[in-house]
Amino acid sequence: MPDALFCVGKKVLIEGRDKLSVAGMLLLVEMLCVTVVTIGLIKLLRNNVNIRGDWFLAPFILITAALVPTRLRKRSFAEIGLRVGPPGLILRVLCAACVIVFPLLLIGILLLKHLNIQLPLSPIIPEGRWFSWLAYQFMYVAVAEEIFFRGYFQCNVLSLLTMSAQKNRLFLEIIGIIISATVFAISHCLILGSVMPIITFLPGLIFGWLLVKTKSLLAPVLFHGLANVFYGLIAAMLA
Repeated sequence: MPDALFCVGKKVLIEGRDKLSVAGMLLLVEMLCVTVVTIGLIKLLRNNVNIRGDWFLAPFILITAALVPTRLRKRSFAEIGLRVGPPGLILRVLCAACVIVFPLLLIGILLLKHLNIQLPLSPIIPEGRWFSWLAYQFMYVAVAEEIFFRGYFQCNVLSLLTMSAQKNRLFLEIIGIIISATVFAISHCLILGSVMPIITFLPGLIFGWLLVKTKSLLAPVLFHGLANVFYGLIAAMLA
C-alpha cells in the first residue's frame, strides 16, 4: 500500500512538472510573438510618414499588445501592475528616485555639453505647445511604455522565471528587471534606427525596480513622465 501511494504521488508530481513546462513554453512563445509583432508594427508606423495620427497609434499598439493577451489568458490586470498600490509607499519611493536620479541626470547633461557631445535622444518640444508636449509625455509615452514593457513584459518574465527556476524571489526579480530593461533599450534602438537609444537601458532598470518595489505601475509611470519632462526641459534650456 505505501508503495502504491508513493507511485501515485510521484506520478502526480511528474504530471504537474510537465504541465508547468508546457505553460512556461506557451508563455514564452506568446511573449516573443507579441513583442516582435508590436515592435515591428511601431517601426513600420514610424517609417511610414503618410500615416496620420501616429502620435496616438504607437501608444495604442503598446497598450493593446499588453492588455489583449492578458485578458485572453484570463489573467487579472492587477497581475501586470494595473492596480493602485499603497499611496504612502509609492510617494516615498518616487520621491527617493527623483532626489537621487535627477541631480545625476543634470550632471550628466552638463558634462556632455561641456565636452561638446551631442545629447542622446535630443527632445523636440514644439514651440508654443509646451502643455500638449507635457501631456503627451505622461498620458501617452509613459503610460503606454510602462504598461507594455514593465506591466506585460517584465511581469511575464518574472512568472516565467518563477516557473522554471527554484531560486530566491529577489534574485529572480533582479533578473526580470535586467531582461525587461534590455528589451526596452533594444526596442528603442530598432524603432529609432540608432545605437544611441541603448542608453535607455539605465532608466529601464529604475522603472523596473519601481514596479517591483511598489507592485504597481503608478510609480514607474509617474517617474517615467517626470524623467522625460526633466530631461527635455534641461536639454532645451541648454540648447
